[in-house]
Amino acid sequence: MNSVPGKFITFEGPDGAGKDSVLDAIIPDLRAKMGDKLVVTREPGGDPIAEQIRDVILDPQNTRMDDRTEALLYAASRRQHLQDVIEPALARGAVVICDRFVDSSVAYQGAGRQIGEQEVFALNQFATNGRTPDLTVYLDVPAQVGLDRIKAHRKDTQYDRLDQEETAFHDRVRAAYLRLAQANPERIVTVDAMQPLAAVIADVQAVLTENIPR
Repeated sequence: MNSVPGKFITFEGPDGAGKDSVLDAIIPDLRAKMGDKLVVTREPGGDPIAEQIRDVILDPQNTRMDDRTEALLYAASRRQHLQDVIEPALARGAVVICDRFVDSSVAYQGAGRQIGEQEVFALNQFATNGRTPDLTVYLDVPAQVGLDRIKAHRKDTQYDRLDQEETAFHDRVRAAYLRLAQANPERIVTVDAMQPLAAVIADVQAVLTENIPR
């Protein structure tokens, strides 16, 4: 076992918050500095089995998927990803940056699908054996703004099942994220994603500089 503890950092935000753009901007510099001590991954997915589950979850043709089935699939994908990628990386002292984790399920399935935030949290506590990020960077943007950004930058063929939900669904998702941030101020750092992209990137870089071991 590595004597230097790893660090688990997650990125969260409503659809259209700009996570992909921010991560694309910050990761190359981090990778150049950290080498194999940096592991970048995503959910759902992140390993071969979890990626197969991702394809099922997000396939726009799966219109009959039950809401609880969806939540269970996310938890199953997360468990496999955690065991195959995240835990081994943390055990060797790496910094793991993951695009989405349990907070996403609480917000999207618990609140968005209205099947219960506490119920979805409990399901994921079982799936992850209680693993919690050391730091979560939450990019906040109003739901309609995020959806407008998606429409402006994607073609019709690029929409997945969650993108196609009504605005009310995404409003519930954002409200849940804000509740999570308020309830977990020691873990979740909120960044205003309504700012110009360069300012958002600068804010995120400042947060990571404070929290990633040198």
